[in-house]
Amino acid sequence: MTTLCVATDRAEGTRTLARALAGVLRAGDLLVLDGPLGAGKTTFTQGLGAGLDVRGPVASPTFVIERVHPALSGGPDLVHVDAYRLGAGEDLDDLDLEADLDRAVTVIEWGRGRVEHLVESWLLVELERPEIWDGDPEDPEEPRTIRLTPQGPRWVATASGDLAETLRSAGLSVTTTTAPTAAIAAEDEESR
Repeated sequence: MTTLCVATDRAEGTRTLARALAGVLRAGDLLVLDGPLGAGKTTFTQGLGAGLDVRGPVASPTFVIERVHPALSGGPDLVHVDAYRLGAGEDLDDLDLEADLDRAVTVIEWGRGRVEHLVESWLLVELERPEIWDGDPEDPEEPRTIRLTPQGPRWVATASGDLAETLRSAGLSVTTTTAPTAAIAAEDEESR
């Protein structure tokens, strides 16, 4: 399993990565965003919305759980879900996400270990911020590490070629790591 790693130094770098990623997305794609509070999941989704050219503004759906952003230029809609406040799987089932999956790009914050059963393929997007950062206190921007790990046939075929090249074309530095599939499956099982 190939994971693409990108380091960004500002929020705009996270948005740039997401805008570039939008260029390879299509209706039916599911992105599962994972990372601690303040890691940049909504910032990432803002960049994705800009790249998909959807009606905005894209804001955190924490209190409304789900927001649908219709496409403005004929591309797929963006469905943005925040699963942080949701309980068991039944709560997700109540959202009826399957109704939107075929016609939209669906982004689910805090969805790791909870939504992967909805589709055959998904892209895990892990956002990390440094535990300790001794940058300029006058500039609150912190660097981020963003890992993109494809799951399933749609993304495995795309990750090593098209996706990496698209991100590099956007001026991003991309490194790749490869982990045995069994190790990824065990990590996903632990997170459930």
